[in-house]
Amino acid sequence: MTKTIHIKNMVCNRCKTVLKQELEAIGVEIINVELGKVTFKINSEISLSTIKKIVDTNGFEVILDDNELILEEIKIALILLLDKSNDESLSSYLTQKIGREYSSLSKLFSKKEGITIEKYFINLKVEKAKEFIQMGNLNFSEIAYSLGYKNSSHLAQQFKTITGMSMSDYKNIKNWERKPFDQII
Repeated sequence: MTKTIHIKNMVCNRCKTVLKQELEAIGVEIINVELGKVTFKINSEISLSTIKKIVDTNGFEVILDDNELILEEIKIALILLLDKSNDESLSSYLTQKIGREYSSLSKLFSKKEGITIEKYFINLKVEKAKEFIQMGNLNFSEIAYSLGYKNSSHLAQQFKTITGMSMSDYKNIKNWERKPFDQII
């Protein structure tokens, strides 16, 4: 018999690796690990509270509330969207990915997080742009294109609004401050 638990703040492949290793270290047989969830074989010798303690100790949180689960699904879907070029509208993408009407997703997200989905996604893009700037492999136009912008001026405007500095200024300061994706809100 298997059990799936949904996990908050699991936003990257390293998160998956850490949690998998930690759970396997206590004898949990992992079936599957994805961003935001872990499926494992139920073992009568390992309690769910022990598993929850491992999750909590590593900076994650087991999601028990349905609304929290939807919020985490939205965040994970947006993080995944950053890594692929997609001309689909944000509302269509989330509706297809999560299987709920965008208006209900948007209302829930704004109510619980205090920011719109669109602004949250812009914040994610700015943090990703900071990462690209630090890597130094792409120019500003290439960064903008890789994040789904038609031109770099739109990204530059949003970058300055959020960070208070231009992308050039950010590149030149070398005292880079970035927020982990799970700390954007």
